[in-house]
Amino acid sequence: MVSKTDDIPASVPNCNPVDLAEAGDGAQDSKDTSKTSLKDSCGCGHSADTAMVNGDGAHGHTEEAESKQDGNGEADGGEESNEQEVIVIQDTGFTVKIQAPGTEPFDLQVSPQEMVQEIHQVLMDREDTCHRTCFSLQLDGNVLDNFAELKSIEGLQEGSLLKVVEEPYTVREARIHVRHIRDLLKSLDPSDAYNGVDCNSLSFLSIFTDGDLGDSGKRKKKGSELEQIDCTPPEHILPGSKERPLVPLQPQNKDWKPMQCLKVLTMSGWNPPPGNRKMHGDLMYLYIVTVEERHVSVTASTRGFYLNQSTTYTFNPKPANPSFLSHSLVELLSQISPAFKKNFTALQKKRVQRHPFERIATPFQVYSWTAPQVDHAMDCVRAEDAYTSRLGYEEHIPGQTRDWNEELQTTRELPRKNLPERLLRERAIFKVHSDFAAAATRGAMAVIDGNVMAINPGEETRMQMFIWNNIFFSLGFDVRDHYRELGGDAAAHAAPTNDLNGVRAYGAVDVEGLYTLGTVVVDYRGYRVTAQSIIPGILEREQEQSVIYGSIDFGKTVVSHSKYLELLEKTSRPLKVQRHNVLNEKNETVELCSSVECKGIIGNDGRHYILDLLRTFPPDLNFLPVDGEELPPESQRQGFPRQHRHRLACLRQELIEAFVEHRYLLFMKMAALQLMQQKANKDTKTDALAITETSETPSESNADTTQTQTTASESSSATEVSTDNTSQTDNSTSAASQAETDGEESSSKPTTNGPLDLTTTQNGECKSPLEDPKSREVVLNACKAVGSISNTSFDIRFNPDIFSPGVRFPDDSTDDVQKQKQLLKDAAAFLVSCQIPSLVKDCLDHSALPMDGATLTEALHQRGINVRYLGSVLEFVDKTPAKAQLEHFYRIGISELITRCAKHIFKTYLQGVELSALSAAVSHFLNCFLSSFPDAVAHLPPDELVSRRKSRKRRNRVPGGGDNTAWASLTPNELWKNIASEAQSYYHFTIQCESVDQVVEKYGLQKTTLLREISIKTGIQILIKEYNFDSRHKPAFTEEDILNIFPVVKHVNPKASDAFHFFQSGQAKVQQGFLKEGCELINEALNLFNNVYGAMHVEICACLRLLARLNYIMGDHPEALSNQQKAVLMSERVLGIEHPNTIQEYMHLALYCFANGQLSTALKLLYRARYLMLLVSGEDHPEMALLDSNIGLVLHGVMEYDLSLRFLENALTINTKYHGPRSLKVALSHHLVARVYESKAEFRSALQHEKEGYTIYKNQMGEAHEKTKESSEYLKYLTQQAVALQRTMNEIYKNGSNASIMPLKFTAPSMASVLEQLNIINGIIFIPLSQKDLENLKAEVQRRQQLQELGKSEEPTEDSPLELEDKIPID
Repeated sequence: MVSKTDDIPASVPNCNPVDLAEAGDGAQDSKDTSKTSLKDSCGCGHSADTAMVNGDGAHGHTEEAESKQDGNGEADGGEESNEQEVIVIQDTGFTVKIQAPGTEPFDLQVSPQEMVQEIHQVLMDREDTCHRTCFSLQLDGNVLDNFAELKSIEGLQEGSLLKVVEEPYTVREARIHVRHIRDLLKSLDPSDAYNGVDCNSLSFLSIFTDGDLGDSGKRKKKGSELEQIDCTPPEHILPGSKERPLVPLQPQNKDWKPMQCLKVLTMSGWNPPPGNRKMHGDLMYLYIVTVEERHVSVTASTRGFYLNQSTTYTFNPKPANPSFLSHSLVELLSQISPAFKKNFTALQKKRVQRHPFERIATPFQVYSWTAPQVDHAMDCVRAEDAYTSRLGYEEHIPGQTRDWNEELQTTRELPRKNLPERLLRERAIFKVHSDFAAAATRGAMAVIDGNVMAINPGEETRMQMFIWNNIFFSLGFDVRDHYRELGGDAAAHAAPTNDLNGVRAYGAVDVEGLYTLGTVVVDYRGYRVTAQSIIPGILEREQEQSVIYGSIDFGKTVVSHSKYLELLEKTSRPLKVQRHNVLNEKNETVELCSSVECKGIIGNDGRHYILDLLRTFPPDLNFLPVDGEELPPESQRQGFPRQHRHRLACLRQELIEAFVEHRYLLFMKMAALQLMQQKANKDTKTDALAITETSETPSESNADTTQTQTTASESSSATEVSTDNTSQTDNSTSAASQAETDGEESSSKPTTNGPLDLTTTQNGECKSPLEDPKSREVVLNACKAVGSISNTSFDIRFNPDIFSPGVRFPDDSTDDVQKQKQLLKDAAAFLVSCQIPSLVKDCLDHSALPMDGATLTEALHQRGINVRYLGSVLEFVDKTPAKAQLEHFYRIGISELITRCAKHIFKTYLQGVELSALSAAVSHFLNCFLSSFPDAVAHLPPDELVSRRKSRKRRNRVPGGGDNTAWASLTPNELWKNIASEAQSYYHFTIQCESVDQVVEKYGLQKTTLLREISIKTGIQILIKEYNFDSRHKPAFTEEDILNIFPVVKHVNPKASDAFHFFQSGQAKVQQGFLKEGCELINEALNLFNNVYGAMHVEICACLRLLARLNYIMGDHPEALSNQQKAVLMSERVLGIEHPNTIQEYMHLALYCFANGQLSTALKLLYRARYLMLLVSGEDHPEMALLDSNIGLVLHGVMEYDLSLRFLENALTINTKYHGPRSLKVALSHHLVARVYESKAEFRSALQHEKEGYTIYKNQMGEAHEKTKESSEYLKYLTQQAVALQRTMNEIYKNGSNASIMPLKFTAPSMASVLEQLNIINGIIFIPLSQKDLENLKAEVQRRQQLQELGKSEEPTEDSPLELEDKIPID
């Protein structure tokens, strides 16, 4: 099963093969459950639903399985339990009436799970009640408790009337009120999104769709739409255009020039009220200037807000006359300022019209690398926030900072026995994590900006540590020579990210009783800061006393602890960590189940914490030269081992998973082959049984087993058995040995490595095959061959301490250590010889399509390849025969390599820059990096720094306060030399270029793309305007162009496991053609995702996209449009406005718009996608062909033939380049071009293209194939048309004006035919099939899937569940 969850390593904390089998391809059987009885070798074929419901383990499975043993395994048992569980989540809603002062009563739909507080939120958001914050809800005169669930309130039912009653203010309530009014006034202002605060981010979709796409938006009339479309795109979007302007990236939204409601609203200088006024109920004073230039002073009192008689210089708190006492500030201002009243109402109307997804906060902050010049307006709340750190304010925790550690650990301890409990737990974990990440980021910035006092202020800056808001901060430097042997500062810089990966891994395994620290790694202004939650009591003790497991000096002294061994043992199988012995300083053996650096500390709260998980995964020998050790030849041929900056290079978890799965396949094949040979010798039936037993398929359908028995003599079928299994359990083990030892524990344990065998418990009498000595020997041989740690079962684990300097092993484990060394070498060779080629192969057949640096990195990581291999990957591509078809990949790789080298240099460059020179330094660096201007001179900031002499003394204080100007001497030439040497030393890749222009020329890069990549990687935000990079007379950037520098944050992403299982099952169903069931499961997943993550999240985005696609295929176009619109908005908000995923979402949305008859919108969206794509990766990319085909087709549909041809011919060129001239995609491109020529009545050109297409179809598919026939029909038709046209022309020449002209058929294409072609190129195919065809198709799809399982182990990209293109050669 690894294959199904590989690219989301941490996502399935509680998974057993039982539910996984369901979540992945295993779901193939679930459809048979209703028809066939389950007589397979182990009757664990639960229906889909059970497995998903009991997602956290096998409790309750065994009995059920036994009842199904007797052959009537219908799916009902499972379905009932599913119903009940799901009902708990979606309890039926009811309607209540709400009566607010001064408004008509209105109805509100609520659900019994909601808290009263959620109704408060709704009222604070509604247009007519948004100005109230301080009120209670009353039912029949009783005040409702804010934190009570609605179902617990007696008397509350359908139709109850809730009264909104104004309550007296307190200082806290008054502050909340002012803040809320400020938020309402700013609700359309994008400056928070540009400044990257409060989880706001940008979204531009509504500009291209003119508001909402649904019925509420300004819909255009469908019929008359054709006439008034202006289809001509701006010049820079046309194929072949060389300019890449930046400004259109953020089109100006007319709503964002907000109507001004007030000039100033700030806290008054008279705050806080003196004692005598406090006793009159004064809470605070505000100073307000209205649009009409009226200056007023307002008192916030317990009864509300009123005007007082104070002025700027005299304090007179008496109420003015009239005082306009109002409970809400909005009511008060509406009375004294007509402009406020008018504009505020208009503003709220606009605010409510926006799509909710444009305003909901994202779970983690997204930063924009460009921004316009935003006016800096006066803002009392912002000013106050900046100085009183508003810790815990948002959470309304009275007067204290949050105890992050306690929150993080308590949420982990919540119960998780059933679905509602797990949802609650995962939601709490997710919420705390996102809050913690935000707090840690603010803290880290405060530390580097020098606003936090160190806890060891006497030491030099790099050694300082900080505590702020209950979070511990340390800098990524090698203090006290801790990492001296491992690579000094380079190791200290790598350790935090390794540690974070360890925290991720242990968090995902989620063992009860084992705790990790909240960890966030922040890179800001050239410094790396690690933020961690604090173990209770650790600061009072010395480290030596508190560590009771592991080592604090890299293995010289080592201690162990039985409780820790017991807890870590539970993680050893999923993380593939081997228990092993090491020697301590007294030469005694100590047993460990993790690397030596992993420390165990029991906090004052009695919890068992582990920290320093930087060596959770084994070392990567390709980058760790060890004297006297030889790597396998595959590695040596590629020039490994190579010297790396530090000795902490380790393999990724994805690689370990892939390697183990690869070994498992090998193990199965060997065992099966040997058993075959025995069977050939004995030729009895009994052994055949043994094969099916050892290959153990926990939920396999009957057919395969029998097939194996009948044709067991051919080795091919043996492989078939083994392949089937891989999708089911990762690493099966012989039943007997397993079940005897830990059958019971293992069933409740999440497994990814090793068996979870219910066989023996279920069919009690099943004889274990391994009692037969021959089979036992077979398994033993296979185990030895693949390096399994057990002799009776397949089980591969790694010892993370091998090759750690300073770690010594006892003599009796020499064999073991040898074995482990060999395994590590094999894994390193596997990366080079299997994973890199498989990545390149996937890029060749376009199943992996990176578009920019981030997606390239993701593609590497999914296959377990670290980015330090980027140079090797590029060299491999360079040597590939089909290099031309990988040009896009190569280009993205080069630009990623160059920007990463530049980032490394930029990091040290920035560390020497003091705050006042920051923008000058950054702009100088960018000039050296990108500008053609040969002698970029840095402008040292002028007179602002007059007091140079004085500041010398305090130089040591702030981490970011280096007072030097060395940065100013950098020259472009020097920077590019450094980049080339960095590429050589870090990536072992040679760049022979001395300047940016040579690089651009040689590798075909774009300067805007390089600018985008470096800005995103380093957190720079630049002014959005057109930069002239190529001028040789002046530098491209000035210091005014650098607007901000943001942190780059890495943190743990907690997952919604149940939702994820539903999502996967839905995908599996869809892939088998069960669209309706798939749709229901995915809807269910969407609900669960929303339950855990709230409304905004990357995974919800994927869910909505798939849902939209299903709606579309099932013919519900409006629904598809609405879901896809949400997907686009969400992608813009959580991934970024020009992220490759966002570009794809735009394309999908355009297709659904077209299907809904919104042609001009579809075109605008496609043009937007093309613009973004040009900016991100340039024109030369296989995905551009698809985009241009889409644009060309839509233009053809609106009869813009010449424009259409430009795009379609470009698509043809790109397709020919990347798919090869004989590809079916190229044939289709020819056909599309031919159709446009036909519409233009240029039959000769049309014939020429159609002939090309016909030739490809004929050669690829044969004469008889329907595509070939269609093409030949079309050729005939074109020929007739051409002949008719020629005749008419001749007639005209001969007879002049009185010729009798045959009317010619000039066809404008029908919308239906255009839509049909659009569907085909986007991989959506509607096939009218009979029942029998459907069965065949399903069988074929399954067979292909099994073949794919063999061929490639990564999950098919979730983007294309329905692209049957590769399964049926339809285009």
